[in-house]
Amino acid sequence: MAPDWRDQASCAGEDPEIFFPLSDSASPGDEAFLARTICRRCPVLLVCRSWAIDHGEDDGIWGATTAAQRRAIRRARLGPQK
Repeated sequence: MAPDWRDQASCAGEDPEIFFPLSDSASPGDEAFLARTICRRCPVLLVCRSWAIDHGEDDGIWGATTAAQRRAIRRARLGPQK
């Protein structure tokens, strides 16, 4: 069985609370700084981000993005609505 991308994640072993800040804004404050710092050094950042976008993950920091940022990415993928 191939290793799961989560096994390679920089967040493995970190306190999960770090990745679920109270703020869900597109520009989170200090509460998300540590999570995004950990994400940015992660070897599977893009895989993590894509997984969260594709699976509609609407909580927490995934692939250095907030839930609001991922929702915006999903809307952009859908294109202009007529």
